[in-house]
Amino acid sequence: MPEDQAKTRGGSTAGLLGDMLQHVSSLVRNEVDLARAEVSESVGRASGAVVMLIVAAVLGLTALDVLAAAAVAALAQGGMSAGWAALIVGGVLAIVALLLAMRGRRNLKLSNLAPRRTAKNVRRDANTVKEIYNGD
Repeated sequence: MPEDQAKTRGGSTAGLLGDMLQHVSSLVRNEVDLARAEVSESVGRASGAVVMLIVAAVLGLTALDVLAAAAVAALAQGGMSAGWAALIVGGVLAIVALLLAMRGRRNLKLSNLAPRRTAKNVRRDANTVKEIYNGD
C-alpha cells in the first residue's frame, strides 16, 4: 500500500505497523493468561482425581481385608451369619472403590487437562491475522 493511501486511512504505515504489533502483543499476553488459567483449572481437577484414586486405594485395601476376614470367618465358623455379613460389607466397599477408581482415572485423562479454549482462540486469532495480512 502506498504511503499516501496509508495516511488517508488515519495514520502512517509505521504507525499502523506499530499499532498492529501492539495489538498482537496484547493478544499474545491475553492468550498466555488464558492458557495459564486453564492449566491451573486442569491441575485442580487432576488433584481432585488423585484424591479419589487414593481414597479408592484405601477402600480397596480395606475391602480386601474385610473379604479375607469374611472368608476366614466363614470357614472357621461353618455357619453363615458372621461370614456373610463380612462378605456383604467387603463387597460394598469393593464396589465403591471400583467406582471411585474409574471416575478418578477418567478425570485424569490428558484430553481432559488440555487448554481447549486457548487452542480455539489461538486458531481463531491466527486466522484473523492471516485475513488482515492477506487483505481479505
